[in-house]
Amino acid sequence: MLPLNREHAPWLGVELRHLAALEAVAAEGSFRRAAAKLGYVQSAISQQIAALERAVGQRLLERVPGGGSVHLTSAGELVLEHARAIMARLQAAQADLSVAEEHRRRELRVGITQSIAVSVLPELVQRFAASAPDVVFRPWEASFDLCLYEAVERGDVELAFVELPAPPGPFELFELMSDPYVLVASRDAPLPAGPLSLRELSSLPLIEQVGSRGLDAVEKQLAALGVEPVVVFRSTVNAVILALVAAGVGAAVLPALDVGVGDPRVAVHQLPEITPRTLALVRHKDRRHADAELAFTEQAREVCEHLP
Repeated sequence: MLPLNREHAPWLGVELRHLAALEAVAAEGSFRRAAAKLGYVQSAISQQIAALERAVGQRLLERVPGGGSVHLTSAGELVLEHARAIMARLQAAQADLSVAEEHRRRELRVGITQSIAVSVLPELVQRFAASAPDVVFRPWEASFDLCLYEAVERGDVELAFVELPAPPGPFELFELMSDPYVLVASRDAPLPAGPLSLRELSSLPLIEQVGSRGLDAVEKQLAALGVEPVVVFRSTVNAVILALVAAGVGAAVLPALDVGVGDPRVAVHQLPEITPRTLALVRHKDRRHADAELAFTEQAREVCEHLP
């Protein structure tokens, strides 16, 4: 707590609505759009920013000449960094209180993606149900792992399966496994058996998995080699990608976990030049945590260690 002396007393006038206003203006780039986002009139946002600047003793926003947009000063960027941390902690408190009020401590909400749902979850849920029969498991699916980081930060889930590295935020991570990238192609494709180089992908029609952070890095590696992949189709659904590969429409670069059980119509080739992705469980570091979360995390590690 700040001491009540002449130097720090003005900071005691900072209110959460002032920080929310600063965050909204920074995100929207204007007072008008920030007001619409928060449900205020524009003058109210201006007053809150003015009050915050008086409290901290520095200008936090500058108007762009010739337009209605604004940008943060260096002091504004610093205050915003701390404001986001304070708002995140407040969201964690709200999530904990909601759980306590609704007596949902016997419920574990876990964020998942497609590959986790197919390859990890079946055995993991069985183990967890046997060890914690009084806890209800609630899966929360998202197409991309960055959405799951956001769900953890908002308090929508207690745990989530994600890729590393983590974005900035109030996160505590538990590394689970390394998942290599492979090329999945029709068995009739004119490819040599065994591992493939990235240059060998240049002549292949590819079906692209949309939204994967790891595959974005793969595209950068290909570009550095001067290889421009020929993309014939894009999808966020692994089952669609694998079905089209089996039908001979194209090949696909996928994490091995996304391939699942082998299809006799499909050949899997290792891609040793591509760095594997690292999977982890994430939780909010500032929330209270139940014993069920630790049990689930330990069982997730055991299941991932024994995946073929």
